[in-house]
Amino acid sequence: MENFIYNNFYNDNNYLINMAIPFNKPYCSGRELKYIEQVCHSTTMSGNGEFTKKCHRFFEEKYGFKKVLLCTSGTDALEMCAMLCDLKPGDEVIVPSYTFVSTALCFLRERAKVVFADSGVDNPNITLDNIKPLVTPRTKVIAVVHYAGVACDMDAIMEFANERGILVVEDAAHSIDSYYKGKPLGGIGHLGAFSFHETKNISSGEGGMLVVNDERFIRRAEIIWEKGTNRAEFYRGMVNKYGWCDMGSSFLPSEFNAAYLWAQLEQMDDIQGKRKHIWNMYDDGLRGKIDSRIKLPVIPNDATNNAHMYYMVCPSLDYRTKLMNYLKDNGIQTTFHYLPLHSSNYYNDKHDGRILSNCDMYADTLVRLPLFYELKDDEVFHIVKTILSFKY
Repeated sequence: MENFIYNNFYNDNNYLINMAIPFNKPYCSGRELKYIEQVCHSTTMSGNGEFTKKCHRFFEEKYGFKKVLLCTSGTDALEMCAMLCDLKPGDEVIVPSYTFVSTALCFLRERAKVVFADSGVDNPNITLDNIKPLVTPRTKVIAVVHYAGVACDMDAIMEFANERGILVVEDAAHSIDSYYKGKPLGGIGHLGAFSFHETKNISSGEGGMLVVNDERFIRRAEIIWEKGTNRAEFYRGMVNKYGWCDMGSSFLPSEFNAAYLWAQLEQMDDIQGKRKHIWNMYDDGLRGKIDSRIKLPVIPNDATNNAHMYYMVCPSLDYRTKLMNYLKDNGIQTTFHYLPLHSSNYYNDKHDGRILSNCDMYADTLVRLPLFYELKDDEVFHIVKTILSFKY
């Protein structure tokens, strides 16, 4: 059937050639506006109102997370993780170099030393083999990033970390509704952080969420979340007044953000189903047909695919540059991803000089294809056909 649509579509004057396909388009189901209007007529707009509570219940009940707290961004969720780790100057945190700056910045704010780890060979995730040589008596935290929503080998990492009393923070920014051996990502390490930025599967424009999987951190997480006060306990009737107890900040999102997020969560099965359909169209159209020098995503047997991203790894920087320009000339917007943090302008003189060859390779050669809810089948066909027609 797909071949029939494909052939007939491209007999129709190739009209998509001059039609721009964006890399991303934020999705609005329609319910978001209804719920935002409800907030406008409610008595709570500032945060931790009914929509915030609905979102909290959703994640705790669906995924079994011990405690979740919505935040204004994934960066804020990571900053709460770092604060909860109670780091001291000189403590070390192992972080993948191939990630967004927030994964490292949150620990630097706590005056810890960040030690960057290389990516794996098969995908951009870090592995236990990357981690082991970097551990010293000063190592307090291992931060893992589940790139493209595909899980790191969490059993191996957790066993290694627990034996040494090291905390594990999961940067699950890409990873909503993705699993490792049946366990939801973000719910395996001691702490987890999600993002609901507009580029993520489920969005509130800007937003994030802290996940607390270790009960010893729950009370302090609420205090940090509430600007360093025990306000949450006051509203539950656990104390007759509240006051300043600890460090903290204004991490709560407004009810408008929570209302938008709730509308998306109600539609999550539909959104995820559509994204997986698009991901599979890419994979079916490219795997085994594309230039053999290009590598396509690898999903380990223990991991699931939440269709956050479809990417290709080109054989060289020059190849990627010419491919991206060719796609642009054919009305397709693509993008690469992270620049290596270890060799960034800010951190280059602080790095220990190790060459992180896999990280550098992904930075030079990985290209991401458009993937969003409203992407049409014929647009995916156009993208696939254009990639297959590229000659280097």
